Amino acid sequence: MARVAGKVALVTGGASGIGRATAGLLAREGATVVLSDLQDEAGERAAAEIAAEITADVGSARYLHHDVTDEAAWEAVIGAVVEDHGGLDILVNNAGVGGNGLPIDEMPMAVWRQCLAVNLDGVFLGVKHGIRAMKERGGAIINTSSILGIVGLPLTANYAASKGGVRLLTKTAAIECAARGLPIRVNSVHPGFIDTPMVDGAIQLRGPELKQQIETLQPTGSLGEPMDIAEGILYLASDAAKFVTGSELVIDGGYLAR
Repeated sequence: MARVAGKVALVTGGASGIGRATAGLLAREGATVVLSDLQDEAGERAAAEIAAEITADVGSARYLHHDVTDEAAWEAVIGAVVEDHGGLDILVNNAGVGGNGLPIDEMPMAVWRQCLAVNLDGVFLGVKHGIRAMKERGGAIINTSSILGIVGLPLTANYAASKGGVRLLTKTAAIECAARGLPIRVNSVHPGFIDTPMVDGAIQLRGPELKQQIETLQPTGSLGEPMDIAEGILYLASDAAKFVTGSELVIDGGYLAR
């Protein structure tokens, strides 16, 4: 359908999971996609796989190394995207880390800060430099939050705090852009429990009983798939969502409806 044909997209955390699925879908739908990550081998492989899935006249994919906590890295990556492709239309702030599963009273400050640095500071820097790159031509910024940006869960204090911050940063950026007359939409997507390396890591950390607990509480009885989230991100990135800004798109298999 080429729902984002001719658009230039940057997807952070694009080497695996939701980022990988999103980068592939945007490219298949016609976008020129730059996926970034710290996992260079996986990122290069993902870009090559995506490029092999699409035809030369539909979309494209390439990989860039990117530490989202480093402002200079943001300037370099977005600068490269704009210089090489003429601009930036879609920014998916997807890079993130888990929360380590520690009780609040046992959590070292360094663990707290590391999670917030990636999950919240990284999104702030993306929004900041994304707006700068999109001021003239307009665009769409999609921030990956979580259902834990809306409700709490034991042993996720740093993760939930970071994702709650992403939720309200998104709304503030959206109304600020609108108030300034900038043609930039900013929305958040809130995945539930999705079958990704991050969720698998949490299960490995806390044991198989966590997966059983999730599946018991999950109305659908199973984890979601990365492509379930990618489809929602594609909608928010496309012109079909031209009247959607400051919104939170929950894709959770009914978890929050309980």
